[in-house]
Amino acid sequence: MTLEMGSVVKARYKTGTYVGSIKEERGKFYLVEILAVLKHPQQGDLHHPKETEDVFFHERRALAQNEKANIPKTAVSAYTNTVPEYSDSLRTAVQQLKHDLKEQPSSRYQELALANVETLEKDYFK
Repeated sequence: MTLEMGSVVKARYKTGTYVGSIKEERGKFYLVEILAVLKHPQQGDLHHPKETEDVFFHERRALAQNEKANIPKTAVSAYTNTVPEYSDSLRTAVQQLKHDLKEQPSSRYQELALANVETLEKDYFK
């Protein structure tokens, strides 16, 4: 399936997954405008997942509604489901991330990640 300008797509960006619309083709990338969040980004250091020692533990926000991101074409595919409303999709993605973290064995990573997600949640939904 060929993706064209305006196509609704599923796009993986860093550790998050989004629904977006293709705005431009840029060589090996698409410029994608974010419409919804399917999976909230993981917390912490992208290069050292789930580690807390000797790394900078990042608070990772989801891309904002209508934010545009350059996403490799290999991380973009057609999206055929109904596009959820952004704030509802963000709330669902945050709840899923919190649930997944709470299911993990207790660790320093889990503690820091949950604290980040709770801070983000307060900021997102104030």
